[in-house]
Amino acid sequence: MRPSILITKRLVPESLVDSLTAQADVDYERTDDGLTPDRLIARARGKDVLITQVTDRFSRPMLEAIAPKLIAQLAVGYDNIDLSAATERGIMISNTPGAVTESTADLAFGLMLATARRIAEGHRYIHQGQWKRWTLDLMLGTDVHGRTLGILGMGQIGLAMARRAAGFGMRVIYNNRKPAANLTTAEWVSKEQLLREADFLSIHVPLNAETRHMIGEAELRAMKPEAILINASRGPVVDEPALARALQENWIAGAGIDVFESEPQIHPALLACPTAVLTPHIGGASVQAREKMAAIVRDNVIAYIEGRRPPNLLNPQLWV
Repeated sequence: MRPSILITKRLVPESLVDSLTAQADVDYERTDDGLTPDRLIARARGKDVLITQVTDRFSRPMLEAIAPKLIAQLAVGYDNIDLSAATERGIMISNTPGAVTESTADLAFGLMLATARRIAEGHRYIHQGQWKRWTLDLMLGTDVHGRTLGILGMGQIGLAMARRAAGFGMRVIYNNRKPAANLTTAEWVSKEQLLREADFLSIHVPLNAETRHMIGEAELRAMKPEAILINASRGPVVDEPALARALQENWIAGAGIDVFESEPQIHPALLACPTAVLTPHIGGASVQAREKMAAIVRDNVIAYIEGRRPPNLLNPQLWV
């Protein structure tokens, strides 16, 4: 009997669907809205594999209701899935590590440049017809080269940010749970020192109970008044109302934000901040990154179908 697969939302690229239909019966939800929880349960029951996205929520009750063999997440992050509940139920979970590392670092570094040099502001200024003459202090920003980049979370994306910073002659400091082995191009510091010394603070931590609101009012007040905050990790890592207040009251100079607490809703006060450069969660949104993600998902699913261990299994103890 052929295995069955549910794809919960439209894929990019859709060629992934074709590569799976040769080996499985595929039920494909070809919409950007995806499935409501009730429809997801109805469609997922009896399926061997689910190919999911971060907008799908898999709580313990949801997992108990559907019980597939494998959930192949089309993303690096998996905070939308209760991993411990899945493991208890014998449901394997896989993800796509490394697929968006360089692309997300590109976006984060771009946000840093755009915020520091007021690029988005300048773009609006021209298109609104406000540029009437050139003056020496028109759109004065701040340099990026030679400054101090603070990285909160030195995983793969943090390391990619550090590599980019080297090309700009930046001093790189970072805070992780422990210093990274053999990392000579960046200095491990306490979180307090990181906040105090960083000209640019770039966040690259996963979302979990420890990191939720890791940057709140106290942390924002501890930063330099001329500092800029960059977040391309997960929205709830930053207390959004506190960030809006920090920008309004000039505790910090600016922010470049790609992720938000209640996407796609954004706190109205943050939307009103002219020193915030905001993008719609596009850190991994390059053609090349999406192709890598699809290839990794395909490899995970095909491995399971062929009786091999999925290469990116998050709960490997289930593979016996």
